[in-house]
Amino acid sequence: MLTEPVAAKTHDEFHQLTSSIRTRGHLRRAAVEAVVVVVLMVGGGLLLWGGNFADNMVHDQLTDQRISFPQAGSEGFSAKEFPGLQQYAGQMVDNGPKAKAYADQYIATHIDQIGGGKTYSELSTESRANPDDAALAGKVQTVFRGETLRGLLLYAWGWSVVGHIASLVAWGAFALAGVVLAALVYGMARPQHA
Repeated sequence: MLTEPVAAKTHDEFHQLTSSIRTRGHLRRAAVEAVVVVVLMVGGGLLLWGGNFADNMVHDQLTDQRISFPQAGSEGFSAKEFPGLQQYAGQMVDNGPKAKAYADQYIATHIDQIGGGKTYSELSTESRANPDDAALAGKVQTVFRGETLRGLLLYAWGWSVVGHIASLVAWGAFALAGVVLAALVYGMARPQHA
């Protein structure tokens, strides 16, 4: 059995050793948390910038095209034929959701009517087989233009979705950075509990 002075000395040595280990572990943890906060904040900032860039680019490009939905009650824009588009009546196509609605509901319906349900590829094949059919050649050109505009509008919608997702992930990164920062501050304020 150890004498009391030897036991006290052993206890002090043990306490110093474990305290040193805890301090080094606490410093390593604090350093990792600080790096995580910086990475999340910088990443969140870049994601937010990217999301805003995509949203602004989509808006600016669509606005420059000056595409508008017909006015409510206009000929060729009946509520029966285009029920999902009535909410946009008279508005400019200036964002991704409007671009998708215009492409998928308005243009697609007209392409289907003009081409008789056939795609540009199908009509083009027919036109090459009948090179003297001017009416068919006109349909081919009209359907090609409609499908091209439809595709471009859907690209704009796609980029607006990417921008929106980037913005959501940015706010998630900021929130997570806040949680890690709170843990870091708590660990520094109360190291014995960290």
